[in-house]
Amino acid sequence: MDTRTSPIRLRISHLQDELKNRGAHAVLVPSADPHLSEYLPQRWQAREWLSGFTGSMATLVVTLDQAALFADSRYWVQAEAELQGTGIELVKIATGTSAAHVDWLARRVPQGQTVLVDGQVLGLAAAQSLRRALDAAGVVLRTDIDPINAIWPDRPGLPTEPIYAHLPPQATQSRAAKLAWVRQAMAKHGAALHFVSTVDDIAWITNLRGSDVHYNPVFLAHLLIDMTGATLFVAPNKLDAALVQALGADGVKVKAYDQAPAALLGLPANGTLLVDPKRITYGLRECVAAGCQVIEAINPSTLLKSRKNAQEAAFVREAMMEDGAAMCEFYAAFEAALAAGQTPTEIDVDTWLSAARAKRKGFMGLSFSTIAGFNANGAMPHYRATPESHATIQGDGMLLIDSGGQYLGGTTDITRVWPIGTVSAAMKRDYTLVLKGTMNLSRARFPRGTLSPMLDALARAPLWEQGIDFGHGTGHGVGYFLAVHEGPQSISKAVPEPQMAFEPGMITSIEPGVYRAGQWGVRIENLVLTVPVQADPADADAGFGDFLAFETLTLCPIDTRCIERSLLRIDEVDWLNSYHATVRERLSPLLQGTESQAALQWLMARTQAL
Repeated sequence: MDTRTSPIRLRISHLQDELKNRGAHAVLVPSADPHLSEYLPQRWQAREWLSGFTGSMATLVVTLDQAALFADSRYWVQAEAELQGTGIELVKIATGTSAAHVDWLARRVPQGQTVLVDGQVLGLAAAQSLRRALDAAGVVLRTDIDPINAIWPDRPGLPTEPIYAHLPPQATQSRAAKLAWVRQAMAKHGAALHFVSTVDDIAWITNLRGSDVHYNPVFLAHLLIDMTGATLFVAPNKLDAALVQALGADGVKVKAYDQAPAALLGLPANGTLLVDPKRITYGLRECVAAGCQVIEAINPSTLLKSRKNAQEAAFVREAMMEDGAAMCEFYAAFEAALAAGQTPTEIDVDTWLSAARAKRKGFMGLSFSTIAGFNANGAMPHYRATPESHATIQGDGMLLIDSGGQYLGGTTDITRVWPIGTVSAAMKRDYTLVLKGTMNLSRARFPRGTLSPMLDALARAPLWEQGIDFGHGTGHGVGYFLAVHEGPQSISKAVPEPQMAFEPGMITSIEPGVYRAGQWGVRIENLVLTVPVQADPADADAGFGDFLAFETLTLCPIDTRCIERSLLRIDEVDWLNSYHATVRERLSPLLQGTESQAALQWLMARTQAL
């Protein structure tokens, strides 16, 4: 047992001892916090602390005699490596939304025994599903105990970073206006109260930003809205006096973060409270006063913030230009280093690219941890190079770089693949098929209100024709100087739901891929804006309804050296040439001057028409 894995075995053993002390048989440890966030503050990274698995999504289950980690195909290679020697079994699941761990518990926990899970980090919808399954199996579920607290002596506290205002001109809508829109939606649901826990919704409603978690400019808080005011529950000293006064001017009171449960307990018995079952924890739902009517529906802010207005879209286009210019400067320097015989590492890619972004106007930080994967490492969709484990970029193959930035006027997310040395015919085939999928979906036209999962097959079709598929979703929503992953839209194999309908103003990624374990990975990702399509005059009165299309926002060359030209149709070549002409036109003005000459020359070379 080496020193890396022995702490994990010891922690699991201590947790099993705690289960015995509690008279329980198993504990469920989700990747979640009290806000059901994707990126977690250190305090709530219990799953990683217990298992050693560093991926962003997985579920850990520990029983008296075994432990299992449930992860989807994005993480299989990574999980197998990180779990080695820990005694934790990897259970491979189809998708990140799979409930395989629920069935696993129902089958393996003896009838009459108890399963523990901290209700403060368990989603309400997930809790309802878990309770049904365990009740049917005769297993007791307890959500009032967090056994991890007893075995994590140096567990981190709450983050203390200050909160700041997102100001005009980038903040194009006032806090008062956003609260008014939310209240209008509350009234339609028949609710006089609304409780919000999701941090990006709160940041959007309040026009505030923070840095409590890596990469997303959000802060830990809860928000209780009524028809005339609101209460923001946030840790003391995170807001300065000026912000407290500005919030008060809009009817928003400030209370301590830990007073949110008491506020729910104190709601009037005849009140009507709107909550989103997918965006509130079971523990907080249990705090709602008896007699208060609870209405379950999607947070109105989730729908409202997904639809960027024309001013926001204009700022996003500017952010894309800044981001594209940064990438041109990085790629020009990177290729020059290779040509000079240097052998940079994946760590260098992250460092150099981050430095290039940091120089751009409005840059506030990265939007997620940069993925730079050479050859086999590129086959892990959520790979991250570390000082202890990374590749040197030399020899032949392909380098996948997935990166993004947070700007005052938008959030970016882009993936490109670049040839290193000689690229094989098989690599070119995979690359071209992925590119065809990206283009196929980018060019789609569809009726307004089309459910986003219905478009998933458009990106997969060129791959499916060759018997190839990928395990992650094709596209996710992107926030406006907010979360790089947001809803409600999801281009994926998810079961369609009404709130997933495409509407004008939504920003979504398009990112099909091919991953060959131990060999290479390909992913080509752009962000697109959903825009109305001008109807043909002949069809305007035919009753076909409104149609939408995608405007490609991302501005960076797609490397043509990896393309197998014989696999592209003329119309696909035309789309790529047109895209590159736009990239050249939009980025050239930002690359003028002596210091940017190399980047401009690189841009001109990489946007040559096929």
